[in-house]
Amino acid sequence: MADRVTVIGWDGSPLTDAARAALGAATLVAGAAHHLALPEVPPGAERIRLGSLALAARRIAAHRGTAVVLADGDPGFFGIVRTLRAPEFGLEIEVVPAVSSVATAFARAGMPWDDAQVVVAHPRTLRRAVNVCRAHTKVAVLTSPGAGPAELGLLLDGIHRTFVICEELGTEREQVTVVTSDKAADHSWRDPNVVMVIGGPAGPGAAAEGGGWIAGRDPGAGPRGWVQPDDEYAAYAAYGGGLAEGETQLLRAAQLARLGPRVGDLVWDIGCGSGAFAAEAARAGAAVIAVDRLAEACARTEAVARRFGVQLQVVRGTAPHVLENLPEPDVVRVGGGGAAVVSAVADRRPQRIVAHAATRDEAELVGRGLTEHGYRVECALLQSVELDTRAWTETERNVAFLLSGVLPDRAP
Repeated sequence: MADRVTVIGWDGSPLTDAARAALGAATLVAGAAHHLALPEVPPGAERIRLGSLALAARRIAAHRGTAVVLADGDPGFFGIVRTLRAPEFGLEIEVVPAVSSVATAFARAGMPWDDAQVVVAHPRTLRRAVNVCRAHTKVAVLTSPGAGPAELGLLLDGIHRTFVICEELGTEREQVTVVTSDKAADHSWRDPNVVMVIGGPAGPGAAAEGGGWIAGRDPGAGPRGWVQPDDEYAAYAAYGGGLAEGETQLLRAAQLARLGPRVGDLVWDIGCGSGAFAAEAARAGAAVIAVDRLAEACARTEAVARRFGVQLQVVRGTAPHVLENLPEPDVVRVGGGGAAVVSAVADRRPQRIVAHAATRDEAELVGRGLTEHGYRVECALLQSVELDTRAWTETERNVAFLLSGVLPDRAP
């Protein structure tokens, strides 16, 4: 096992005295090609060019001597420190940090970043990173080969964002470029790079003037509660009437509880109607595509999104045909279209689906369709009765069958 392992962050500035001392005593140095070319690396030291972090960690653990690992930015921020600290390697490490590449990128742009979301995009996480960019107004993306600015731009089709792309920060080849998201695929970009994805109106989760109190999205911003009273949406009657029978407050709460939308998810709301469910799913931090065939429903949904300061995409069209070109969802609410639309959604294999039915026959038809697609189905008859507490008399009654399907072979 290595006698000592020092992880040194490098941001292009001169190395600190502590970093120079550690390098001078190293018998093994690991890093990228530009790290291993630094003049401070001892000529007699064994050199490992970093590729697979786990493979490098095993070689370092087997080394008899003093090891140094060089990494861009702060190695404790989405960096190699996590890998080296894994129990299977048994390494004790010392860290000499540097300015993270995210902090450097925002500094180059002259922007604050305490209100930014920070995500890592690998080919396996690219879709979730894009969903965060859909849902939030300021996102820093740490990219990788195959999951860079071009891929981000292509997957954000239909969503306008500004990209600030910082290539090879800290080197002589450093370059900062500003393009719109639809133009990012027209260029070749050098690795490593950081992409700041900016756009959309600042919602209630943005940092207040003078700064917020928590990094990223403020979880306490906006009104309390998963769902808002139906009266909150009455102001948008000019866009096409009140809430539909499948949009009542308690049913929306049950739908949200079954779907559990969260940051990184893409939610489809099919038959969005008033926009109430779509806005509330977006308030949970998920990306949302709201679909309806009626122009007034689409306008109303956009107005509700502005009211709550959330990001969502509204698509006008008739399901199931309009769904063919939409990106893959994680969870779906079917608010209209019945069993045929539920079946078309199930063909896309989202992890969870919720729908409602007014009659038992309709509920059984939807449930059978979900079961045939391999979903585990639950159904509950929900009844809500509103009372006037001055006289304790009934003012409104709503009854609906709530169906939910969970796909067991997909991760939650």
